[in-house]
Amino acid sequence: MKNIFLIAGILLAATTFLSAQTDSIQSNLYINSAEKMLMTDGKLKIGGYGEVHYNQPVSSEVKKNGTLDVHRFVMMLGYQFNERLQFVTELEFEHVVELYVEQAFLQYKINNSINLRGGLLLTPMGIINEYHEPTAFNGVERPRIDNDIAPTTWREIGFGVSGVLLPVSMRYQAYVMNGFNSFDGSARIGGASGLRGGRQKGAESFVSSPNFSSKIEYFGIRGLNLGLGGYFGKTQSTLYNGIDKSDDAALAKADSSVVGISMIGADARYSYKGLKLTGQFYYTVLSNTEEYNKFTKNKGGGTLGSSMFGYYIDLGYNVLRSVKTEMQLIPFVNYSNYDTHYTVPENITDNLSYQKNVVTTGLSFFLTKGAVVKADMQFIKNGASDEYTKTFNAGFGIMF
Repeated sequence: MKNIFLIAGILLAATTFLSAQTDSIQSNLYINSAEKMLMTDGKLKIGGYGEVHYNQPVSSEVKKNGTLDVHRFVMMLGYQFNERLQFVTELEFEHVVELYVEQAFLQYKINNSINLRGGLLLTPMGIINEYHEPTAFNGVERPRIDNDIAPTTWREIGFGVSGVLLPVSMRYQAYVMNGFNSFDGSARIGGASGLRGGRQKGAESFVSSPNFSSKIEYFGIRGLNLGLGGYFGKTQSTLYNGIDKSDDAALAKADSSVVGISMIGADARYSYKGLKLTGQFYYTVLSNTEEYNKFTKNKGGGTLGSSMFGYYIDLGYNVLRSVKTEMQLIPFVNYSNYDTHYTVPENITDNLSYQKNVVTTGLSFFLTKGAVVKADMQFIKNGASDEYTKTFNAGFGIMF
């Protein structure tokens, strides 16, 4: 717990200090694929991104097959009805056979600082959940912390407001959204993968209580972008559907099937000449977990912790910086540590295998701004073992 407050204090102090140093530098404002659609000229707008991967487990004792996968291909479509009203959607094909709608929202522009949004929205938390195009991060696979702690790609139906405040070099987002499904006849969340199994993704999702998510970003120092996000609310349960409001026993049973969530995430991106440094951390407090584990023990659950914590640091350098070329060759190293059983309620045992240390090192070779070839070695060790599992990864990614 002391580490959490220390990191948060350092981030807050750095933000306060840096905000007084210089005027707004709009070039530090990162743009994801949906925002690119909103800024593109024309009525009908088309874009996309995709990636193909090769993953080969490495072992000195056992022979293992590798896997080849068209991991995802995404088509972005946008339409501008008039100067104020726009629609953006993102259609994702995963592993060739799975089809998802990753975003689908309507935006109404009141002025340059206020935009109203409604529809299927990305939860503004961390970096990867909003900037997950393969040209936006080092490593073939997305950081594992953004799989188990912040369950990328994390999106739900909601509405709210967003905008850029250029005079103070800040961007903000604030949404009321649907929450995770914690129970629909069986437990959907637990210790091994955290909240990931509870994502409803806008697919005939149900709601029993709304959730709130917001994020602010500061980009007023050249080369630096700082973000701070929060997510607060409760999970959703089908047990509330049809309950007589005077039936205390049924209400108590439904209450035991939901979990309270308070998540904060902080991130920083810094570039100077050829240096590229990225970091983020998450801390999530889960309430009512003792009751939830007791209720779901024989329903596929019973393993949910009472808090989760994780962070990563990524360091890279473009060795072609001094060469007159649009290409970039970036050797990098990424260290990640996270734990979905950071603390646990009294009725379960801390599972040390849920605590992970991940080291990834490799190369990102950008042939041009929108095309990258990647290769890396990833080493993973959990808290119950002294040995690392090793995987070689390679692939390419595009964005246009």
